[in-house]
Amino acid sequence: MMPDPAAPRYRQIAAEMKEEINKGIWKEGEAVPTEAQLSKRFGASRVTIRQAIKLLVQEELLYKIQGSGTYVKENKFEHDIFALQGFTEEMEALNKETTNKVLDFQLLVPDERIRQILGLEEHSRAFFIRRQRLVDKQPLVVEETYLPLDLFPELTYDIMEGSKYAYIEQVRRMKIKESFQEVIPILPEPEMQELLGMKEQKPILTVHLFSRLHDDTVFEYTEAYFKSEEYKFTILAGRHQRQ
Repeated sequence: MMPDPAAPRYRQIAAEMKEEINKGIWKEGEAVPTEAQLSKRFGASRVTIRQAIKLLVQEELLYKIQGSGTYVKENKFEHDIFALQGFTEEMEALNKETTNKVLDFQLLVPDERIRQILGLEEHSRAFFIRRQRLVDKQPLVVEETYLPLDLFPELTYDIMEGSKYAYIEQVRRMKIKESFQEVIPILPEPEMQELLGMKEQKPILTVHLFSRLHDDTVFEYTEAYFKSEEYKFTILAGRHQRQ
């Protein structure tokens, strides 16, 4: 789209910059040219360039980092670590089509580490479910979950093709209280790389988490593997005011 010749100069420049973003000339996550470079290129003052950049920041195409520069915003799915929300809920909020493909569904006695996390006795059993989670038919997450048999005796393959949290809250009428999450970057094994639809080996994010009900019962342990090139984790940190 050509800039409107009747528009203010900063809007014309912003339109040209947007075109470069849309064409991938300015790539996601990369720094854009400096104000001085843009000023020279467009034959405009730095004040005008600043206005154009401000407009694109407001449109959430660019973002600024103090002392570093201006960058093209990455079109990643965003997960707020402090919001206890299921994957299906997150994607539905973005009007995305989600599919859960169950790769493994079995009843077993977990190893000692998993039993300790879930608070299980030595010979207690749990369901192990491995799911490939797709958004708009593209793999985004692989999830490996343990759920105690005593808590979910009627769990089925079909249930796990849907939303786990919806089943727990709406069918089992359990109240979920909180989740403890640890985010770790790793290089995926070839099998995981294939399940995530990655053509080459790149770092991914793995999340180890366990969740509690309102009576403090641990009801799940999950290890989830995210494509870091399409998913990001955000934290809103508040600063305590000194008295």
